[in-house]
Amino acid sequence: MRKRDLYLAAAALACAAVLGFHVFRSSTLETGNWGLSFRQEGTAPVGNAGPEQLKQYDAAYIGDTQDKVLYLTFDAGYENGCTEKILDTLKKQEVKAAFFLVGNYIEKNADLVRRMAAEGHTVANHTMHHPDMSRLSGKEAFSKELLDLETLYKETTGLDMPKFYRPPQGIYSEENLKMAKELGYKTVFWSLAYVDWNNDAQPTAEQAFSKLLPRTHNGAVVLLHSTSSTNAEILDELLTKWKAMGYRFGTLEELFSSQ
Repeated sequence: MRKRDLYLAAAALACAAVLGFHVFRSSTLETGNWGLSFRQEGTAPVGNAGPEQLKQYDAAYIGDTQDKVLYLTFDAGYENGCTEKILDTLKKQEVKAAFFLVGNYIEKNADLVRRMAAEGHTVANHTMHHPDMSRLSGKEAFSKELLDLETLYKETTGLDMPKFYRPPQGIYSEENLKMAKELGYKTVFWSLAYVDWNNDAQPTAEQAFSKLLPRTHNGAVVLLHSTSSTNAEILDELLTKWKAMGYRFGTLEELFSSQ
């Protein structure tokens, strides 16, 4: 199976987790596939773990729910010809985002990665090979996935990679969270996403807006895929709509300073 197909399959699992919980329980924290339960339109969803539970591991899925701020993030396992337009829109709208990248993406799209960094976006760690990190019980194997990507990013841009990490497929374990923290990383989940990853069945603009806008909430960490042609097409209008709703856009540094 090609790397692109593996990433699509993983994205399917991650997005499926948005629709409901799939967890196993540890002594202190429910862990498994990150999932959300939306109780009421316009209000924050409930995650597998609460903000205070995640905070002890330097992890978060939502910011201050008293603040009309959104944290825009993109996951990218491969390039699908959409990122340049997304970056153009972000520049036009003067919005900074975070891009969670894997090794294959950086290797094949160095110019785009350098542009992300040069334009003030956060380029963050989605691991070198996009594995199920919960299966990497040893600290050495876990660390290698993050540190190898750090090295590649440094070689590509000359910059140190910001210490933000998103688990592939949204699969995590309590031990993973501990190891990420020991490496100096902050783990970033999400509180708003939709099924945008399937390139063979892209949603219409109307479908995307109908999923995203009613569920927009204060402090939302938004997960979009930069592989989505729909996202590239609607982003300018989406950002304009969010601004009209009174939202501003924060950075991941701000997200964790608000915890």
